[in-house]
Amino acid sequence: MPEELAGTAFSVARARRAGVGAGRLRGSDLTRPFHGVRLPASVDLDLLAVCRAYAERMRPCEAFSHRTAGALHGLPVAGRRPDGTIDVAAVEPNGLPRARGVRGHRVRPELVRVGTIHGVRAVSAIDAWCQLAGELTERELVVIGDALVRRRHPIATLDGLHRAVARTAGRRGHRRLGRAISRVRPRTDSPAESLLLLDLVDAGLPEPDVNVPIHDASGRRIAIGDLVYARWRVLVEYDGEHHRKDRAQYSRDVDRLDDLAHAGWRVIRFNAAHRGRRRVDRIDRVRAALIAAGWVPSR
Repeated sequence: MPEELAGTAFSVARARRAGVGAGRLRGSDLTRPFHGVRLPASVDLDLLAVCRAYAERMRPCEAFSHRTAGALHGLPVAGRRPDGTIDVAAVEPNGLPRARGVRGHRVRPELVRVGTIHGVRAVSAIDAWCQLAGELTERELVVIGDALVRRRHPIATLDGLHRAVARTAGRRGHRRLGRAISRVRPRTDSPAESLLLLDLVDAGLPEPDVNVPIHDASGRRIAIGDLVYARWRVLVEYDGEHHRKDRAQYSRDVDRLDDLAHAGWRVIRFNAAHRGRRRVDRIDRVRAALIAAGWVPSR
């Protein structure tokens, strides 16, 4: 196999131009992820490998879209559908992409921006979010929207999301997307944090500030709180696995929690185990802490 084809996906046409014979292309060390494409059997078929394989036969009018584009951009959505297919869109008036393992779509050219991510063509992260409005729940759209405007390395701005939603007027899912954008909040750090914020508000609690500094009486910053009720000195935290596995993080957490307690803050911590009834009970603790600090629930 020529060096330029080793260890990567390639089209049969490209291989033939490189002098590879038909017999070699039928070798047992090669798989056929798509018609007219070969891939070394040793390559793990993760999402990016599958996309790079399809890119070998992708028409100029096509790009990865919907779930697949979202995952390529690092958004919290599965890149393949439950049946294992990937999403590929063709710009109108071109015909639907058709291949085994592909869910084909057609998109209007004025509604998408196509770029390159990880070496393959895909619609923008914002456009992928808008495309998913017809199939995801409002909560799922909020979580992805939060990821677009996240605290670290945001992909978009809230204004940019609002403009994108306006462009979807008349399309399937537009109203759901409009409801979702009203609940998107910049500065979240994870999908788990976004879901916790939604759960607190849906339980009738006031909306906390997201990832803001907390200072002690001297003005010294003692923490960046996940979900902060500054008026009542109540802090809601979501502890991911790194809080347990990273010894340095654990040590910082001990000092941080002690500083918060000394400054008069009540801290309620959540983790992945707090689901179902345990999550409801934990949210009730937040409610009780707020009431004890002077919050009066609306009737």
